[in-house]
Amino acid sequence: MSSPTDPGQVPLQLAVAYRAMTDRFHARLAELGREPLRPAHGYTFRYLAAHPAATTVDLAAHLGITKQAASKAVAELQDWGYLERLPHPTDRRAQLLALTDHGRAYLRLADELWAEAEQHLAEVIGPDQLAALSQALRTYVDHTYGDQAVPFRPVW
Repeated sequence: MSSPTDPGQVPLQLAVAYRAMTDRFHARLAELGREPLRPAHGYTFRYLAAHPAATTVDLAAHLGITKQAASKAVAELQDWGYLERLPHPTDRRAQLLALTDHGRAYLRLADELWAEAEQHLAEVIGPDQLAALSQALRTYVDHTYGDQAVPFRPVW
């Protein structure tokens, strides 16, 4: 069994820590009686909030999934009232995807729940360690991507 100090463990620790925070996030959603949203839904919400003229094809490309898989997720989120399909202004075959008021409210709730998860982390490791971790991660991301847009999507 590997030790936490063995080379190559930090990426695994980051993945497991993210999983723990995500599990905590989803447990809170369940406590609140919310739909069983999956992490891919969260990426969908964030993408649509930042790209108000997106289509299902755009969403599929962003998430790295098939158009059929994106259509299924869109239909699910539409059934739950989180997004709507609107006519495309220039392409009658396409539809624009837009978050509804309910979808935007979910994003605000998600921000609150992620803040709770972060606060829990601060309680476990201490606020100074959290600030140092945050700064270190920001430095690494800035170094890795520079001026490029950070690809905020799941890694399948």
